[in-house]
Amino acid sequence: MARRVPEGPPPPPVVQRIRLRYAKRGRLRFTSHRDFARAFERALRRAEVPMAYSAGFSPHPKISYVGAAPTGVASEAEYLEIGLARAVDPAALREALDAVLPDGIDIDEAVEAGPGSLAERMQASAWRIELPGIDAEAAALAVTAFLARDEIPVFRLTKDGRRTLDARAPVLRMIASGAADDAAAGTRAILDLVVRQVTPTVRPDDIVAALREVAGLAPAGPPVAVRLAQGPVDPDGAIGDPLAPDRQHATATS
Repeated sequence: MARRVPEGPPPPPVVQRIRLRYAKRGRLRFTSHRDFARAFERALRRAEVPMAYSAGFSPHPKISYVGAAPTGVASEAEYLEIGLARAVDPAALREALDAVLPDGIDIDEAVEAGPGSLAERMQASAWRIELPGIDAEAAALAVTAFLARDEIPVFRLTKDGRRTLDARAPVLRMIASGAADDAAAGTRAILDLVVRQVTPTVRPDDIVAALREVAGLAPAGPPVAVRLAQGPVDPDGAIGDPLAPDRQHATATS
């Protein structure tokens, strides 16, 4: 049987790549990655972004998602890259997309991509986890017990069954503190931590499970997690800006 070939001319090549930093806030933290991808593709069409497409019988817009946060987690530092068939002004693109996306998904920055892989810059994430019903002293004792371990196995249910992963090794830094007094929210502790990106990814719920394992820490309600940053990490656990090389390249070539 002869192999079918798609009819018509091939799609135009990618002439510009744009890297976007966006936030997922409020109720939109419950949006799955698949739902976000659908909303983002609709926004690209509404904003009339000149996307480049893949070849074949089912062309798809050239979009690369990098290190998406899990469902139920808010984030101030999500990233993706799009390929365009025509060059545009990144600032104008950011404004056009931000105007048509749902409230709670905000495009905070757009830069023209320079050399190098954006995914390879995502070495670690900084997280803040709020633990309802836990005071600062109990959280600090649990963090001390956590950091004293060399390994903390936790279990995760996946579509392939129960999986064991080490929640301790990727954690570069963890600090506990108390939240400001709030009669409505009640007592709650705050964890600030930096977690290296590994495979499989250690998520905030894995960290909470590990604290329960080593110290019996049991929040009174669902923990609230926010990713504050992701990018390259230095030996002290500080997260760098993954878009800085792209800005420098744009400045050098302008």
